[in-house]
Amino acid sequence: MSKVWFVTGANSGIGAGVAKAASQAGHQVVATGRNMEKLRAAFAGDEGPNLALAQLDVTDAEQAAPAIAQALSRFGRIDVLVNNAGNSYLGNFEELANADIEEQMNTNFFGVVNVMRAALPVMRGQRSGHIINISSVAGAVGLKHCSAYSASKFAVEGLSMAVAAEIEPFGIQVTIVEPGLFRTNLIDPTNARFAENTIEDYAAEGSTRETWAAYDGTQQGDPAKLGEAIVKIAAMNRPLKLYVAGSDAVAVIAPAVEERLKTIRDNEAFSGSTDGLAARLR
Repeated sequence: MSKVWFVTGANSGIGAGVAKAASQAGHQVVATGRNMEKLRAAFAGDEGPNLALAQLDVTDAEQAAPAIAQALSRFGRIDVLVNNAGNSYLGNFEELANADIEEQMNTNFFGVVNVMRAALPVMRGQRSGHIINISSVAGAVGLKHCSAYSASKFAVEGLSMAVAAEIEPFGIQVTIVEPGLFRTNLIDPTNARFAENTIEDYAAEGSTRETWAAYDGTQQGDPAKLGEAIVKIAAMNRPLKLYVAGSDAVAVIAPAVEERLKTIRDNEAFSGSTDGLAARLR
Protein backbone atom coordinates (compact mmCIF):
# COMPACT_ATOMS: atom_id res chain seq x y z
CA MET A 1 0.00 0.00 0.00
CA SER A 2 1.40 3.38 -1.04
CA LYS A 3 1.95 5.91 1.75
CA VAL A 4 2.84 9.59 1.90
CA TRP A 5 6.19 10.25 3.56
CA PHE A 6 7.41 13.58 4.95
CA VAL A 7 11.16 13.58 5.58
CA THR A 8 13.18 16.39 7.17
CA GLY A 9 16.86 16.97 6.51
CA ALA A 10 16.57 15.07 3.23
CA ASN A 11 19.31 16.85 1.29
CA SER A 12 21.97 14.33 2.38
CA GLY A 13 22.86 11.39 4.60
CA ILE A 14 20.16 9.42 6.38
CA GLY A 15 17.37 11.78 5.31
CA ALA A 16 18.23 11.36 1.64
CA GLY A 17 18.59 7.60 2.16
CA VAL A 18 15.11 7.36 3.68
CA ALA A 19 13.44 9.58 1.09
CA LYS A 20 14.99 7.72 -1.84
CA ALA A 21 14.23 4.29 -0.36
CA ALA A 22 10.59 5.28 0.21
CA SER A 23 10.31 6.66 -3.32
CA GLN A 24 11.90 3.55 -4.83
CA ALA A 25 9.42 1.41 -2.87
CA GLY A 26 6.55 3.18 -4.65
CA HIS A 27 5.58 5.69 -1.99
CA GLN A 28 4.86 9.39 -2.38
CA VAL A 29 7.55 11.48 -0.73
CA VAL A 30 7.89 15.07 0.44
CA ALA A 31 11.62 15.62 0.93
CA THR A 32 12.46 18.76 2.87
CA GLY A 33 15.63 20.68 3.54
CA ARG A 34 16.82 24.09 4.64
CA ASN A 35 18.82 24.69 1.44
CA MET A 36 16.77 24.16 -1.71
CA GLU A 37 19.82 24.17 -3.97
CA LYS A 38 21.35 21.24 -2.06
CA LEU A 39 17.98 19.51 -1.90
CA ARG A 40 17.49 19.71 -5.67
CA ALA A 41 21.03 18.46 -6.24
CA ALA A 42 20.42 15.47 -3.95
CA PHE A 43 17.39 14.39 -5.99
CA ALA A 44 18.59 15.37 -9.46
CA GLY A 45 17.29 12.70 -11.84
CA ASP A 46 14.74 11.44 -9.32
CA GLU A 47 12.05 13.99 -10.14
CA GLY A 48 8.57 12.65 -10.80
CA PRO A 49 4.92 12.96 -9.82
CA ASN A 50 5.49 11.08 -6.56
CA LEU A 51 8.29 13.33 -5.28
CA ALA A 52 7.91 16.84 -3.91
CA LEU A 53 10.71 19.03 -2.60
CA ALA A 54 9.92 21.59 0.08
CA GLN A 55 11.98 24.15 1.94
CA LEU A 56 11.97 23.71 5.71
CA ASP A 57 14.27 25.02 8.38
CA VAL A 58 13.08 22.95 11.33
CA THR A 59 14.36 25.53 13.82
CA ASP A 60 11.78 28.00 12.50
CA ALA A 61 8.43 26.99 13.97
CA GLU A 62 6.61 29.23 11.50
CA GLN A 63 7.94 27.23 8.54
CA ALA A 64 6.66 23.87 9.77
CA ALA A 65 2.94 24.39 9.22
CA PRO A 66 3.30 25.74 5.64
CA ALA A 67 5.55 22.80 4.74
CA ILE A 68 2.97 20.34 6.10
CA ALA A 69 0.25 22.24 4.23
CA GLN A 70 2.29 21.96 1.03
CA ALA A 71 2.48 18.19 1.51
CA LEU A 72 -1.29 18.00 2.04
CA SER A 73 -1.94 20.13 -1.02
CA ARG A 74 0.22 17.84 -3.12
CA PHE A 75 -0.70 14.40 -1.78
CA GLY A 76 -3.73 14.83 0.49
CA ARG A 77 -2.38 13.20 3.65
CA ILE A 78 0.74 12.37 5.67
CA ASP A 79 1.24 8.76 6.72
CA VAL A 80 4.89 8.68 7.80
CA LEU A 81 6.83 11.57 9.32
CA VAL A 82 10.59 11.09 9.59
CA ASN A 83 12.28 13.66 11.83
CA ASN A 84 15.87 13.42 10.71
CA ALA A 85 17.18 17.00 10.41
CA GLY A 86 20.01 17.64 12.83
CA ASN A 87 23.57 18.73 13.37
CA SER A 88 26.37 18.14 15.85
CA TYR A 89 28.11 20.50 18.25
CA LEU A 90 31.08 18.72 19.80
CA GLY A 91 33.42 19.52 22.65
CA ASN A 92 34.01 18.94 26.33
CA PHE A 93 31.08 20.23 28.36
CA GLU A 94 33.12 22.88 30.18
CA GLU A 95 34.34 24.21 26.86
CA LEU A 96 30.82 24.70 25.49
CA ALA A 97 28.97 27.94 26.12
CA ASN A 98 25.28 27.89 27.02
CA ALA A 99 24.58 29.50 23.65
CA ASP A 100 26.25 26.50 21.95
CA ILE A 101 24.05 24.05 23.84
CA GLU A 102 20.93 26.10 23.13
CA GLU A 103 21.74 26.10 19.42
CA GLN A 104 22.19 22.33 19.50
CA MET A 105 18.83 21.89 21.23
CA ASN A 106 17.12 24.27 18.80
CA THR A 107 17.96 22.05 15.84
CA ASN A 108 17.96 18.52 17.22
CA PHE A 109 15.18 18.81 19.79
CA PHE A 110 12.99 21.83 19.07
CA GLY A 111 13.19 21.02 15.36
CA VAL A 112 11.42 17.74 16.16
CA VAL A 113 8.96 19.56 18.42
CA ASN A 114 8.11 22.08 15.68
CA VAL A 115 7.45 19.50 12.97
CA MET A 116 5.54 17.10 15.23
CA ARG A 117 3.33 19.96 16.42
CA ALA A 118 2.46 20.78 12.81
CA ALA A 119 1.92 17.17 11.69
CA LEU A 120 0.03 15.67 14.63
CA PRO A 121 -3.31 17.45 13.99
CA VAL A 122 -3.25 15.96 10.49
CA MET A 123 -2.54 12.45 11.76
CA ARG A 124 -5.16 12.74 14.49
CA GLY A 125 -7.69 13.76 11.89
CA GLN A 126 -6.77 10.73 9.80
CA ARG A 127 -6.78 8.52 12.92
CA SER A 128 -3.56 7.02 11.59
CA GLY A 129 0.09 7.84 11.15
CA HIS A 130 3.62 6.87 12.02
CA ILE A 131 6.29 9.17 13.44
CA ILE A 132 9.89 8.01 13.11
CA ASN A 133 12.34 10.09 15.13
CA ILE A 134 16.01 9.70 14.34
CA SER A 135 17.97 9.69 17.58
CA SER A 136 21.51 8.32 17.93
CA VAL A 137 23.64 5.91 19.88
CA ALA A 138 24.46 9.12 21.78
CA GLY A 139 20.77 9.32 22.70
CA ALA A 140 21.07 6.07 24.63
CA VAL A 141 24.64 6.29 25.94
CA GLY A 142 26.55 9.42 26.93
CA LEU A 143 29.67 9.80 24.80
CA LYS A 144 32.78 11.89 25.33
CA HIS A 145 32.67 15.29 23.58
CA CYS A 146 28.94 14.80 22.96
CA SER A 147 27.33 16.41 26.01
CA ALA A 148 25.26 18.88 23.97
CA TYR A 149 24.51 16.39 21.20
CA SER A 150 23.65 13.60 23.66
CA ALA A 151 21.41 15.94 25.67
CA SER A 152 19.48 16.84 22.52
CA LYS A 153 19.03 13.21 21.49
CA PHE A 154 18.12 12.01 25.00
CA ALA A 155 15.49 14.75 24.94
CA VAL A 156 14.15 13.49 21.61
CA GLU A 157 13.82 10.00 23.08
CA GLY A 158 11.99 11.21 26.17
CA LEU A 159 9.66 13.31 24.05
CA SER A 160 9.03 10.40 21.69
CA MET A 161 8.14 7.93 24.44
CA ALA A 162 5.86 10.35 26.27
CA VAL A 163 4.02 11.50 23.16
CA ALA A 164 3.69 7.90 21.95
CA ALA A 165 1.57 7.08 24.99
CA GLU A 166 -0.66 10.09 24.29
CA ILE A 167 -1.29 9.50 20.59
CA GLU A 168 -1.53 5.72 20.39
CA PRO A 169 -5.34 5.86 20.95
CA PHE A 170 -5.57 7.81 17.68
CA GLY A 171 -3.86 5.07 15.69
CA ILE A 172 -0.51 6.90 15.54
CA GLN A 173 2.69 4.93 16.16
CA VAL A 174 6.13 6.22 17.17
CA THR A 175 9.49 4.63 16.38
CA ILE A 176 12.83 5.77 17.81
CA VAL A 177 15.86 4.99 15.64
CA GLU A 178 19.29 4.91 17.29
CA PRO A 179 21.94 4.84 14.54
CA GLY A 180 25.60 4.20 15.17
CA LEU A 181 28.19 5.85 12.96
CA PHE A 182 26.93 6.25 9.40
CA ARG A 183 28.69 7.77 6.41
CA THR A 184 27.00 11.17 6.57
CA ASN A 185 28.35 14.68 6.89
CA LEU A 186 27.35 14.89 10.57
CA ILE A 187 30.98 14.82 11.78
CA ASP A 188 32.55 16.21 8.62
CA PRO A 189 34.98 18.89 9.92
CA THR A 190 33.42 21.39 7.52
CA ASN A 191 29.91 20.64 8.78
CA ALA A 192 30.19 19.72 12.46
CA ARG A 193 30.68 22.55 14.93
CA PHE A 194 33.28 22.41 17.66
CA ALA A 195 33.76 24.25 20.94
CA GLU A 196 35.79 27.40 20.44
CA ASN A 197 37.00 27.58 24.03
CA THR A 198 39.87 25.39 25.25
CA ILE A 199 40.73 24.35 28.80
CA GLU A 200 44.29 23.21 29.39
CA ASP A 201 43.36 20.29 31.66
CA TYR A 202 41.56 18.62 28.74
CA ALA A 203 44.36 19.21 26.24
CA ALA A 204 46.26 16.05 27.18
CA GLU A 205 43.65 13.83 25.55
CA GLY A 206 43.93 15.65 22.24
CA SER A 207 41.79 17.87 20.10
CA THR A 208 38.06 17.11 19.85
CA ARG A 209 38.16 18.12 16.20
CA GLU A 210 41.02 15.74 15.41
CA THR A 211 39.47 12.89 17.42
CA TRP A 212 36.21 12.95 15.47
CA ALA A 213 37.81 13.77 12.12
CA ALA A 214 39.47 10.35 12.29
CA TYR A 215 36.03 8.71 11.99
CA ASP A 216 34.84 10.84 9.09
CA GLY A 217 34.57 8.78 5.92
CA THR A 218 35.34 5.49 7.68
CA GLN A 219 31.92 4.93 9.29
CA GLN A 220 30.58 1.45 8.52
CA GLY A 221 26.93 2.48 8.37
CA ASP A 222 25.35 2.92 4.93
CA PRO A 223 22.57 5.58 4.84
CA ALA A 224 20.93 3.90 1.85
CA LYS A 225 20.62 0.60 3.74
CA LEU A 226 19.24 2.40 6.78
CA GLY A 227 16.68 4.05 4.51
CA GLU A 228 15.61 0.62 3.28
CA ALA A 229 15.37 -0.66 6.86
CA ILE A 230 13.18 2.27 7.90
CA VAL A 231 10.85 1.64 4.96
CA LYS A 232 10.53 -1.97 6.14
CA ILE A 233 9.71 -0.81 9.68
CA ALA A 234 6.99 1.49 8.37
CA ALA A 235 5.43 -1.45 6.52
CA MET A 236 5.11 -3.58 9.67
CA ASN A 237 1.66 -4.21 11.12
CA ARG A 238 3.15 -3.45 14.54
CA PRO A 239 6.11 -1.16 13.88
CA LEU A 240 9.12 -1.40 16.15
CA LYS A 241 9.12 1.14 18.95
CA LEU A 242 12.92 1.12 18.98
CA TYR A 243 15.38 0.26 16.24
CA VAL A 244 19.11 0.19 17.00
CA ALA A 245 20.77 0.68 13.62
CA GLY A 246 24.20 -0.77 13.02
CA SER A 247 26.24 -3.47 14.71
CA ASP A 248 28.45 -0.77 16.23
CA ALA A 249 25.40 0.77 17.91
CA VAL A 250 24.36 -2.61 19.32
CA ALA A 251 27.89 -3.16 20.64
CA VAL A 252 27.77 0.13 22.56
CA ILE A 253 24.14 0.27 23.68
CA ALA A 254 23.50 -3.34 24.75
CA PRO A 255 26.21 -3.48 27.48
CA ALA A 256 25.12 -0.09 28.80
CA VAL A 257 21.48 -1.23 29.08
CA GLU A 258 22.52 -4.52 30.69
CA GLU A 259 24.69 -2.69 33.24
CA ARG A 260 21.83 -0.37 34.10
CA LEU A 261 19.43 -3.29 34.58
CA LYS A 262 21.98 -5.06 36.79
CA THR A 263 22.36 -1.95 38.93
CA ILE A 264 18.60 -1.68 39.34
CA ARG A 265 18.20 -5.35 40.28
CA ASP A 266 21.22 -5.45 42.58
CA ASN A 267 19.87 -2.47 44.53
CA GLU A 268 16.18 -3.27 44.51
CA ALA A 269 15.94 -3.46 48.31
CA PHE A 270 17.86 -0.21 48.71
CA SER A 271 15.57 1.46 46.20
CA GLY A 272 12.55 0.25 48.19
CA SER A 273 13.99 1.69 51.40
CA THR A 274 12.60 5.10 50.44
CA ASP A 275 8.99 3.86 50.38
CA GLY A 276 6.69 5.58 52.85
CA LEU A 277 3.66 4.59 54.93
CA ALA A 278 1.29 4.08 51.99
CA ALA A 279 3.63 1.56 50.41
CA ARG A 280 3.97 -0.40 53.68
CA LEU A 281 0.19 -0.64 54.07
CA ARG A 282 -0.37 -2.11 50.58
